[in-house]
Amino acid sequence: MITVGVEEEYLLVDPTTGVPSPMVEEVRRTAGLGPFAERGEVQDELLQAQIEVATPVCWSLDEVGGHLLRLRHAVAAAAEANGCRIAATGAAPVRGELRVPVTPTPRYLKMEGEARQLVDEQLICGMHVHVEVPDPQMGVAVLNRIRGWLPTLLAMSANSPLWDGRDTGFASWRTIVFGRWPVSGPPPYFDGVADYERRLDALVASGAIADRGQVYWQARLSDRYPTVEVRCLDVQLRADDAVMFAGVVRGLVATAIAEEKSQAPLTVVAPELVQAGTWHAARYGLNGTLMDPLGVPHSSGDVLSALLRHITPALKEAGDLREVSALVHRLLRGGTPADRQRRALADGGLPELIGLVTGAAMTE
Repeated sequence: MITVGVEEEYLLVDPTTGVPSPMVEEVRRTAGLGPFAERGEVQDELLQAQIEVATPVCWSLDEVGGHLLRLRHAVAAAAEANGCRIAATGAAPVRGELRVPVTPTPRYLKMEGEARQLVDEQLICGMHVHVEVPDPQMGVAVLNRIRGWLPTLLAMSANSPLWDGRDTGFASWRTIVFGRWPVSGPPPYFDGVADYERRLDALVASGAIADRGQVYWQARLSDRYPTVEVRCLDVQLRADDAVMFAGVVRGLVATAIAEEKSQAPLTVVAPELVQAGTWHAARYGLNGTLMDPLGVPHSSGDVLSALLRHITPALKEAGDLREVSALVHRLLRGGTPADRQRRALADGGLPELIGLVTGAAMTE
């Protein structure tokens, strides 16, 4: 069985106005003292109104779900104890008049000095899925084989339609905000692990980024763990949707490993098509067409069905097929979290929207 782990980022917000609250140190301290989270499982982020949790290494989706619910409740309770709430949304629906201060680490302060406006607007939250790979060479092969599916994953995860109190017209505004950094978006095709390492070294040597941690591709090799890290996902309203993505991403990685071992042919999709598919997925979510892994447009339902067919053998082997299939079909019926945010805004304005993104983190 291939192991998997999940990281989730949340906003800390005022419970009434939804304005980001720079309370990360207080919330981290409270969560670390509580009975439900270890200190290392709760981390700060670039801005002081963001907080991150990380599950331990997991063997099953039940483990992933249990840890995510435990950590969500621990951080939500700590936030409430300090007069704020966690919001499970990919972008801050409202931002307020005052800028949120940067977490005062040397690395983050350096980023602020070099890209002030980008840092000020980095009030966005993602979900990262780490899946075990046997070695870096196989990891790079996996990146090559899953890159065409990244727009589909992004569309499925879309949960950031609002910014400054208004509908942006995008299902994932987080993707657009994050795409302004020098090295971001879909990864290129790599001619093996040596090519991967050369490119990263050249990017750091260019001075455009300070270190390898600023390679913000939507999928990359982790420098800390023996994993492929998929980073294209908005944080999810529901913990069980986060579990679904853990299963889907693990299925994609397991399928790619099997294909690589069998020397299955790989069609390399042009980078401009993957980039266009990413923008299209961020714009529309599942409301319309999606580009398949070859860059050909189809209905969203057809592409999600093709994704499930592609990973079904891996899901069966892991014992995940029934759970993941049911959650994917629920997503198709009910729409993305971005659709839920828009319905809440239409039904009750910002108060109902704020209630949705803060309440979901506690109850779902």
